[in-house]
Amino acid sequence: MPYEVIFDFDSRKEEIKRISEELTLEKVWSSPEKTKELLKAKSGLESTVTPFESLENKLSYIEETIGILLEEGGELFIEDIQKELASLKEEVEILEVRLLLSGKLDRNNAILTIHPGAGGTESQDWAQMLMRMYLRWAELHGYVTEVVDLQSGDEAGIKSATITFTGEYAYGYLSAEAGVHRLVRISPYDASKRRHTSFAAVIVCPEIEDDIEIDIREEDIRMDTFRASGAGGQHVNKTSSAVRLTHLPTGVVVSCQNERSQHKNRSFAMKIMRARLYALELKAKEKKMEDLIGDKKEIAWGSQIRSYVLQPYRLVKDHRTGVDVGDVDAVLDGKIDLFIKEFLKTKGAGAKN
Repeated sequence: MPYEVIFDFDSRKEEIKRISEELTLEKVWSSPEKTKELLKAKSGLESTVTPFESLENKLSYIEETIGILLEEGGELFIEDIQKELASLKEEVEILEVRLLLSGKLDRNNAILTIHPGAGGTESQDWAQMLMRMYLRWAELHGYVTEVVDLQSGDEAGIKSATITFTGEYAYGYLSAEAGVHRLVRISPYDASKRRHTSFAAVIVCPEIEDDIEIDIREEDIRMDTFRASGAGGQHVNKTSSAVRLTHLPTGVVVSCQNERSQHKNRSFAMKIMRARLYALELKAKEKKMEDLIGDKKEIAWGSQIRSYVLQPYRLVKDHRTGVDVGDVDAVLDGKIDLFIKEFLKTKGAGAKN
């Protein structure tokens, strides 16, 4: 079936044109709220239409080039065709995954939090390895990241980290990473060189817009302040600018220490708090916690979504999809797209059944 039939391109193009014309009207552009609403709708339509137009253009170019090649019998265009076909294949694969992201919040920015499991330094080091993996993944895909809270471990690694990922579909992609991650390796902290198993939990929430109402009463929030951690020396923070907010009814705790101002840290922490509480609210309605912020099982054996084995063999295996990758170093360097894609395909197939 042609793409035009599936996505009704003509009507979507007409809608984009209509919105563009409406945005030129004074009664619209003089209203910030209406303008924002229309721009959001237009962006959503364009995110579907534009990639397919790009594919159509590339396909037309390849067909024309092949036609010239057959007529002229020359070989000058063969290398160009091969490059275009490789590029076309890559775009199709990206679009295939993008089409699986049809959830209401999939296009939103993401807020990702990492907590180590039991095991002290071992698990804290593993949590830091995961943080680096996600930062590298974001870098590879052009997402803007900000570490808004980082609690360093006592000897190595981290006790917790909260990172924001800004860019289209950040939440849709990273929602596939929510859950417990397991590492098996020879411990660099064990003098006897024994094999250790470590766990860390990844929680992913969508960043929500200000127009979504979340009822948070001031009396339900407890605020604690502390000194932000840093490298020390002349740049050490001598004031208690870091903020930790606790939502008393739910027990949700959020920290922020990336700003020098306590007021800014509180504002950012409230933004994350709203996202976490909104995720919980949706979970209560849908009875599917794992779809929003990950399965909050015990951070231990039997609850992992993925295992990263460095000893006695080298393999990363996703227990939800059965997909495994032998190049562990590449995965830990941010190349996790195969796992994300297969999980989203499995999730999409499950939704249809």
